Amino acid sequence: MSDIDRDRLRRPPFYVLVLVAIYLSYLVLGPFLVPLAWAAVFAMLFHNLQVQLAARVGRTRAALILTVMTGLLIVLPAVLLVAVLAREATQVADYLQQSSSLITPYRIERIWEAVRARSPLALPEDPTQLLRDAVSRILTFLAPRAGAVVADLFATIGTLFAMLFALFFLMRDGDVIGRELRTLLPLPPAQSERVIRGTRNLVIASVGAGILVAIAQGTIGGLAFWLLGLGAPAFWGVVMAFCSLIPLVGAALVWVPAALWLLLSGSIGKGIAMVVIGALGISMADNVLRPLLLSGSTQVNGLIIFFGLLGGVAAFGFIGLVLGPVILVVTGNLLRMFARPDLVDTSAESTG
Repeated sequence: MSDIDRDRLRRPPFYVLVLVAIYLSYLVLGPFLVPLAWAAVFAMLFHNLQVQLAARVGRTRAALILTVMTGLLIVLPAVLLVAVLAREATQVADYLQQSSSLITPYRIERIWEAVRARSPLALPEDPTQLLRDAVSRILTFLAPRAGAVVADLFATIGTLFAMLFALFFLMRDGDVIGRELRTLLPLPPAQSERVIRGTRNLVIASVGAGILVAIAQGTIGGLAFWLLGLGAPAFWGVVMAFCSLIPLVGAALVWVPAALWLLLSGSIGKGIAMVVIGALGISMADNVLRPLLLSGSTQVNGLIIFFGLLGGVAAFGFIGLVLGPVILVVTGNLLRMFARPDLVDTSAESTG
């Protein structure tokens, strides 16, 4: 390249052109950022397996096998959960029917009077009026959004196919994409490799921590249901494990209604026990165990991991559990390199 061409690349119009191109690319890829992010996560998870399998059957076949396997890993648990739910529905319905006989109007009235006496807000004398108002508001909220449920279902299926499509190419051409990414990073080769390797390790650790947290919450919830004499404890433990993957609410979708049911049925002690176990055991497992696992496996400060998880979920949804800590850690490393370039050069020379 001549000196004249280099001078043209350094002019402001060229930088403006690059920024415009990046912005237009964002508009094109914006609707697919979430499936692309998930595809990148699965590609990092299965990178070593892809390399080993490609040595035997070739890169294209290996990528196809792992893409199909990933689709099955996502779809099969949901299908099995629905099948188990259908099988356990009779047992759960019988248990609820037997328990409902314990909830007498007199008992509900006593509980409601105790709640009214301690509530700082004015509550109606008839609890059914409050229930009717709540149901009416829920129906009013859901009625215009009924069609959106079907649209969201098709959008989820479309997102899954887009993710699997991108995953196939990321795994098949992962080495080429990795080399291109290293050349795009404005860092010495050793530091580029360090950033990429650290990001991959943190992504793998985040996914592993999420799986361990789900297992822990499901186990604690299943044992709590069994100790309190609730029906189908193993089934509800599995449901809580899956629900723990839902941001913000998590396993509380299961144990909170169970605690309310116990309180309304007159099992005050069991209801309080479920609240304590749910709040301090099941839900706290996510807030405590996940940061500990990530900080222990990646040597990252637990405070950064904690706020990375919370902020990531608020900004990106479910994928934020992985992206949040990664963004904060990578940003911290880049700022450290920017502030101390002498350390970057020294590290690059020692590793080179």
